Amino acid sequence: MYSRWAVRPLLVCAAIVSLGQVASAQTKVGVINLQKAVLESAEIKAASAAMEARYKPQVAKIDQLNKEIAAITENLQKNAGKLTPQAEANLNSEGQRKQRDAQRLQEDLQASVERDRNEILSKAAAKMQETVKQVAEAKGLDMVVDVPSTVYFKAALDITTDASAAYDKAHPPAPPAAAK
Repeated sequence: MYSRWAVRPLLVCAAIVSLGQVASAQTKVGVINLQKAVLESAEIKAASAAMEARYKPQVAKIDQLNKEIAAITENLQKNAGKLTPQAEANLNSEGQRKQRDAQRLQEDLQASVERDRNEILSKAAAKMQETVKQVAEAKGLDMVVDVPSTVYFKAALDITTDASAAYDKAHPPAPPAAAK
């Protein structure tokens, strides 16, 4: 019985000493603005330019329809009372049809752009997270925190630039497709 009571204080002391050593170990933390790192990558910039070029014809068609609608509206205002009721009805009908067409094209374009954008960003974000992990391991960091969830941090902890550079090196943008 006596040996039990003698061993317990020794175990407690050993536990306290080991906890003190663990607590004194420095945790190295890095901070990243993940959104900025992804959006400023060369791959995303190239994908953005490619999307802009891909959707340029649809944007031009919508612009053309908007110009035609404006011309019809101007014609109706300028010639109010001078047009026959049938001509005025035809212009109104044509303007409404073009307005519906422009709205449909705009909605289709917006849905396509959003779908492509989300797909590109989700793939890039997954690759960026892997890149951040590699950068953190190379820098000996124990944890990386995203800026939106951080109240304060020293600028020296920011690894956004390092992560962006490593990402661009690991995932260079694809060369632009040849025009057909």
